[in-house]
Order: sequence, then C-alpha cells, then structure tokens
Amino acid sequence: MPIYALGDLEPDIHPDAYVHPDATVIGDVRIGPHASVWPQTVLRGDNGYIELGARSNIQDGCVVHCTRADPTVLGPGSAIGHAVHVEGARIGSNCLIASGSVVLNGSVIEDGGMVGAGAVLSYNGHVPPGHIALGVPAKIRENTSFGAEQITRVVESYVGRAARFKKELRRLD
Repeated sequence: MPIYALGDLEPDIHPDAYVHPDATVIGDVRIGPHASVWPQTVLRGDNGYIELGARSNIQDGCVVHCTRADPTVLGPGSAIGHAVHVEGARIGSNCLIASGSVVLNGSVIEDGGMVGAGAVLSYNGHVPPGHIALGVPAKIRENTSFGAEQITRVVESYVGRAARFKKELRRLD
C-alpha cells in the first residue's frame, strides 16, 4: 500500500487498523485502532494533520486533506461514506458523512451529527448533535430519519469488514 513520509512527517497507523493496499496515506496522518481506510482514498497530511479515531472508517474514493489552521479530525465510531471530500473539518464521535458530500474548512460536525448524501457544508459550517446537513448549500435541520443506532450499525459493519479484509484479501495478478 502506498504510505509515504513527507520530510519528517510520517503516518502513525495503529497495528489494529486496516488500510487497503490501494489507499494512499501521506505525511502526518494518525489512524487509530480498528479504524479503516478503503480503496482509492487519499489522506494527505502535508500542511497539518489528519486523525482517525478508533473504529472510524473512510470509505472508497474519498479525498481527505487539511491545513495548518484546520486539521481534519474524525472522532471515534464515525463513518465517511463513498466519494466524500473533507478538507480541514472536525467531525465528532458517532457521526455519518454520507456518500458524495463535501465538508469544507473550519466546519464542525458535533457528536451524533450527520451530513446527508451529496450535501455541501461550506466553510465554517456547523452541525449540532442530532442534526443533519442537507442540500447544496447545506441547510441544517433536526435529524429524524437516520439515528445513532443506524450509524452504529454502519460503523460495526466496517469494523467487521476490515477484519475480514485483513485476513482474506489477496491479489490475483
């Protein structure tokens, strides 16, 4: 798997984490226990740091970056769906950032918050606990459709999937 140091900046990947061989990890990236990073995802910690909490996951085709002023932090037990772009945002515990969404610099998604599929949460956006950002540009409302139990199921499915991939994935070419 392509894991790169950039000068003195080296990734710190917990031995219980899973990084797919086709993901790219560069620089100051910290990946916690049982966290997972999936194919074609790029985590580039060149101007600041990126941190993935325990049991969190970043699914296929995501781009995650940061700045000196705005690190990207994903709290424990949170999920970033397929083809998401996150740039310099703080995402709390037990959050879901759904497929195809964009979360930009200075944004904060508090514990249990959610960003809906395809939404764009612009600079310095804020999603309180139990709320969801929907649309382009995102509007915030109370989340009455997808709760903590569903987020936990998504996270647990990826913890199990990562364990299977660590054990069973093999390249055939």
